[in-house]
Order: sequence, then C-alpha cells, then structure tokens
Amino acid sequence: YFPDFIAANQSERANHVLTGSKQEQLECVRTHIREFKHNNGLDKVIVLWTANTERFAEVQRGVNDTADNLLAAINRGEGEIAPSTLYCVASILEGCSYINGSPQNTFVPGVQELATRHGTFIAGDDFKSGQTKFKSVLVDFLVSAGIKPNSIVSYNHLGNNDGKNLSAPEQFRSKEISKSNVVDDMVESNHLLYGLNEHPDHVVVIKYVPHVGDSKRAMDEYTSEIFMGGTNTIVVHNTCEDSLLAAPLILDLAILCELSERIQIKTGGAGCVYERMHSALSLLSYLCKAPHVPKNTPVVNALARQRECIVNVLRACVGLPPDNYMLLEHKLQSAGALAKVAVSVTDTHTTHTSTKLVAPHTEEEGHIVDTPNGPMRVVCD
Repeated sequence: YFPDFIAANQSERANHVLTGSKQEQLECVRTHIREFKHNNGLDKVIVLWTANTERFAEVQRGVNDTADNLLAAINRGEGEIAPSTLYCVASILEGCSYINGSPQNTFVPGVQELATRHGTFIAGDDFKSGQTKFKSVLVDFLVSAGIKPNSIVSYNHLGNNDGKNLSAPEQFRSKEISKSNVVDDMVESNHLLYGLNEHPDHVVVIKYVPHVGDSKRAMDEYTSEIFMGGTNTIVVHNTCEDSLLAAPLILDLAILCELSERIQIKTGGAGCVYERMHSALSLLSYLCKAPHVPKNTPVVNALARQRECIVNVLRACVGLPPDNYMLLEHKLQSAGALAKVAVSVTDTHTTHTSTKLVAPHTEEEGHIVDTPNGPMRVVCD
C-alpha cells in the first residue's frame, strides 16, 4: 500500500496491507504465490490485477527504465515504484503470467524487459466491458463507411469504489488515457477521411455519484461529417452493471492466457524452430481497453478484428484454416453449378456427406485463396 499512487479517499479501505521495505514486500508477494501454488496443488499460477486504478508512474532513468535498474530501485525503496509494478515483478520472477485489469502504466520499460528476459507473459491494460467496447464497434463502422467522426464525447457516472477512486484527478487521468486511445488505429486506417496527425475531438468525463452504486450510466455523442458537408449525430445511453460485466472478462483473460502458455508457432519451413508468443501477449486485446503489444507492432482496437484474431488462432490450434468471408464459390456465374465430388462416411449413428467444390480454373497464374470448400485460384486481368 503506497498512498501516493491511489486516491486519498481510499485510505480507510487499506486495512490489510503488507509492511516492510519494498524489497521485503516483493519477497512477501513471491512467497504468497509459491504457497498458494503449493497449498492448492497447482501446476501454474496466473496473477490478474483487479485492484484500484493508480496514477501513472513516471518513467525515470536509472529507476524503472531497464530490468536491472528496476530491480535495483526496488531494493533501494525508490518512491516511483507502483504497487502494481511490484506485484508484476514478483509474478515474473515466479514465472507467472500477469494481467493488468486497470489502466495505469504498470508495464514500465523495466517490466517489459524483465518479462522478455524470463519468457513470462504480461497482458493488459484495463478491462474492456461496456462503453469502450461499444465505441470500438461504432467508430470502426463509421470510419469504414466513409462517415467522419469529428467529435466524440463520452460521459460516465457511477457510485462504486472504482468511481470514488477515479474522482481524484491523477487516477482519472490514467482512465482517461486508456479510454481515449481506443479510436486511434481506426482513424489512422482511413487516410481519405483524416489527414496526417488529424484526429477527432475526443473527451472523456467520469463523475462519482454514490446513489447509483454499481449501475454505471454511460452517455456518448458522436458528431460526424457526411456527404456534401452534412452533419450526422448519434447519441447513445447505456446503463450497465459495472462489476457483472467485468467479472466474466476475468475468467476469459485467465483461460486464454493459460492456453497461450501452451501454444508454440513455427513461422518457416525446414530448419525453423517453434517459438512462444511474445511476452507482450497482444492476443488478449479483445478484452482490454488499451492493448499492450510488442514494441514496433501495430495496436489494433477494432473489436471485430480483435475477435477474429482469437478465433483464427484457436482454429489454427486444431488444424483448421483461418476464417474468411469472401465466399468466392458463391459469387461466380457458375455458383451452384461447380463440379462436386461427394464422399459418404458412415458410422454407427448416422451418415455424413461432405461436398468439395472444385474451382473451374486450373491455370498456374493468379493467387490461391483458401475457402471452406478448398483452395480456389483468383486471376486479375
């Protein structure tokens, strides 16, 4: 419990805290992880942070900028080491994946380097359960339809302890950052609508209203430019049970993270070796407001693309080709009249008949496209 990182109004709830130096607290958390694993007869442990939103930690040279500096800074008791970072370091050193369900920058550069060094997954940031999830769908639709959002204003009020903690400016700033970045990649995907470095005005407001409790109210206004300079406005009101929407995400994140620990991928042919996914487990982006991704790789926020990533990875794990929605075999003049080869397979319960569609073109030029009914060759004159 480091009071500087959470709102002052949380002090009365801090009634079960670790004591001692930061190094001693780090060792205590590591001991708790080992004991929990042993006492419950577990093969592995995944640590998921659902605690308070912290203020952003300042990235300081010699403190949290490298793995070695971070470990030394913890040992010295440096003030800019956040509680969530301490838990994350403990998890990494114990070989446990760590998922950040809050918006603060737990994964400072030193943490990222440490996770890579130990081959341990870190994933986050911030559960994506309601307003932001809807926003990632709607903005993706608007931009891909050629409708240009110029203004996005999001207002929330809630009365649970999350709202109380976020009533403090520094903690709210962490949440504001994670909520605001969700439209960036969708805006950048359409250079016809948006010029270089052009973005819509995007404002996020969160207010604490004790009376409404966990029943969060979210109101959004999307003002967009349409054909011939016209204006289109969409206003959305959403009432959601904040914790009930977040709880299933905890299960999904833990399950998908554990599965990812067992997946290995080989990117080439003979001579190439299997490797694990990167320590920055971006596969879980579908469930997070501010996806943490490997350095120099794109951040994807569009919800449909995030979900398809998970679906296609799971399909690959069972030997199925990735989904695609071209359905070329249904879009040709010969649709429904392609040569069919039927194969009947009989078992003790029923008879299954499978049909393979054979593409009419056999020329070598063009590109092979996988379809649910086998490969098809596409030629463009």
